[in-house]
Amino acid sequence: MTGSSRSVRERTEQVERRILSPRATLSAESKGRDLEEPPDPLRTAFQRDRDRIVHSKAFRRLKHKTQVFVAPEGDHYRVRLTHTLEVAQIARTAARALQLNEDLTEAIALGHDLGHTPFGHLGEEALSPFLDRPFRHNEQSLRVVEVLENEGRGLNLTWEVRDGIVNHTWSMPVPATLEGQVARFADRIAYVNHDVDDAIRAGLLHALDLPQEALAVLGQSHGERIETLVGDLVAESEGAEEIALSGPVFGALDVLRDFLFQRVYVRPEAKAEQEKAVSLVRALFAYYLEHPEAVPAEYRTTRADLPTQVADYIAGMTDRYALRAFEQLFLPQGWLL
Repeated sequence: MTGSSRSVRERTEQVERRILSPRATLSAESKGRDLEEPPDPLRTAFQRDRDRIVHSKAFRRLKHKTQVFVAPEGDHYRVRLTHTLEVAQIARTAARALQLNEDLTEAIALGHDLGHTPFGHLGEEALSPFLDRPFRHNEQSLRVVEVLENEGRGLNLTWEVRDGIVNHTWSMPVPATLEGQVARFADRIAYVNHDVDDAIRAGLLHALDLPQEALAVLGQSHGERIETLVGDLVAESEGAEEIALSGPVFGALDVLRDFLFQRVYVRPEAKAEQEKAVSLVRALFAYYLEHPEAVPAEYRTTRADLPTQVADYIAGMTDRYALRAFEQLFLPQGWLL
């Protein structure tokens, strides 16, 4: 590398010091990686993390993983990948407005759902009984980047990105960086709004069904609601110690989220299909426990116990891969008949 190319990262780090908020996380001041590496000549530490996530196998598999609708008929429903991209877009917009580190925010947003199972949260429900702990997708996302990717070596991401990934769910401690907190809010803003959009497209809801007390605060259209939420997040968080929404806006978002749980996520009409998805995942788990040799070698070399190896394998499956595996293992194959 020439001297000028080596200085690109340093120039970027200087720009961060000059233009970012005093509350922002500077790339040059990262707590670092578990395994020390020479700095990249072109990219900051957080840019490098973002690129490693985007080039990972787990990230590519998100395009065939359920967001809410299992195997949706139609090209316009969200899947886990499009959800992730919407989270990253919202998070970057807010981070830029607050003069926070956009690269760190984006890396966390792009990596937050890498550990999601096939069939969305139903997969988590299906895996938990086989383990000595609840299966949580945020913890699995961390395991993906620390252990499972790169043939068992992990991606060796910075501490700040890993903290944001594992703490993006609201049941976990508040992320240590403001950038991680932005990504956490962006996740909820994204999924509540796009799940409303998808439910209306699927005919499960009509726009007139939506709780009017929430729409009066957030707006009548998808775009209006996103704009209100991101604008309020920026206004409420400017100069504050933590990222936050104002009370009325956060309350309206919660009303809309609760409405989705009642009318979409746990609606009685979906119970039969949801039970099929859970039964499928559990059948696969039971089979691989009895036939550990069928678990690919990349999962058997992690030194984890067998149930964890099986959980790693199944959690990494896309919806269609899990369906195909079930068909091959448990259904008669036509050429044998």
